[in-house]
Amino acid sequence: MSLLVVTSPHAHGPMSTSRVMGTVLMATLPGVVALTYYFGAGVIVNIVFGGLVALLCESLALLLRKQAVKPFLKDYSALVTSTLLCIALPPYAPWWLLLVGVSFSILIAKHLYGGLGYNPFNPAMVGYVVLLISFPLQMSTWMPPLGVGESVPGLLAALQACFNPESFDAQTMATPLDLMRQNKGLLLSDLYAANPQFGAFQGVGWFAVNAAFLLGGLYLLYKGIFTWHAPVSMLLALSLCALIFYDEGSSASGGSPLFHLFSGATMFGAFFIITDPVSSAVSNRGRLVFGAMIGLLVYTIRVRGNYPDAVAFAVLIANFAAPFIDNYTQPKVYGHGKGKGGSKGSEA
Repeated sequence: MSLLVVTSPHAHGPMSTSRVMGTVLMATLPGVVALTYYFGAGVIVNIVFGGLVALLCESLALLLRKQAVKPFLKDYSALVTSTLLCIALPPYAPWWLLLVGVSFSILIAKHLYGGLGYNPFNPAMVGYVVLLISFPLQMSTWMPPLGVGESVPGLLAALQACFNPESFDAQTMATPLDLMRQNKGLLLSDLYAANPQFGAFQGVGWFAVNAAFLLGGLYLLYKGIFTWHAPVSMLLALSLCALIFYDEGSSASGGSPLFHLFSGATMFGAFFIITDPVSSAVSNRGRLVFGAMIGLLVYTIRVRGNYPDAVAFAVLIANFAAPFIDNYTQPKVYGHGKGKGGSKGSEA
């Protein structure tokens, strides 16, 4: 009788890479719909054009590395990276901005380190930070959301903004996080009254956008794509910081906990960015520390730094610290104790 001999691992997980990536893409749909409703079709144009660039860059990198192209294109990882980056970019971004950001994310942040599974930093956030530092004007150009403006540009206007940006003329305005960071003398109630971008406690439209990404994140938790530790820890740390330093509305106030939870890219970052299994901490205790560190950094950079949204910078700084966090939060192996220098090892 002949027996089939195979190498380890002998146990296979039910979720393949392509299935995980496809589930993540599906979970972004509520947030993408909310962004499109409030900011127009530029969000869709960003994602579609960025996806095409990502597939081309992925194919080029794989060919240069002499690897098979088709299996890696079918795992959707390049599309996830480009989609997450394009969601974070301002709608109606010019084509060259998308090209630079997506190319840097795929070619440099992902393949320069060895491809999928080897990148120490979140590729989408690396591309975002490169664009934010290099092209601050284009990266801060946000359209007024529906509710502040009477309407949002349609698909033809979005295509014109992307491929013929010189001929696209549209009104732009500061985001609520920008206004909060730049406020020097107004009480919060006066700041809210003077700027139509603010709603009851957050920016117009931003509450719905964050609630939609929260919904997508809860779907990913239900599907078991990641554990609750990092996102819950981040949101708790951000809320706690905002609560401690909230002074009920003086001109120096950094904003209430609800403002920080439902403004900018908070929920998007908590459920779609910091949960990257490659560049985050590994153990559950490590994820708690990792998420809390990001929440603390997001609040600090938003209130004291020069970049009001801060999620991308906070994530990259925490990516730096992830190996250090892992070293001190590894689960204790049964029958073994803590070794010297904080690492776990045998007591013998």
